[in-house]
Amino acid sequence: MPRRRPGHIRAGIPRRTTPNAKPVIDGLSSRALSEIFHLERTRNYLQPGDVSAALRLWKDYVHRPERQLWHDYEWGNVHSYCCGSPLEARALLDTVMRAISPRSARELRQIVGRFDAV
Repeated sequence: MPRRRPGHIRAGIPRRTTPNAKPVIDGLSSRALSEIFHLERTRNYLQPGDVSAALRLWKDYVHRPERQLWHDYEWGNVHSYCCGSPLEARALLDTVMRAISPRSARELRQIVGRFDAV
């Protein structure tokens, strides 16, 4: 019986994400991503992937229609209990920008600034 090649065997194995996966934020250099990765591993208030999740939550929040933002301002966001508060996500981004180097913080501030301008 002929032997199967290892490449054919590995091709059939499903890929999955590992808990050690690095954060992916479009527009950041590898140096800034490395600093965020290190920060998420060393600080007790961060979990792996928290910064990218906070950025995604803030981005989704600011791109909502203005009437929904006004409703949240007046009555509060009822989905913040299950899905996370976008204002807490923005505060987390500010904390991370203060904790990383000035060069990397400038890159992250530029990305967050684009969302703030919306």
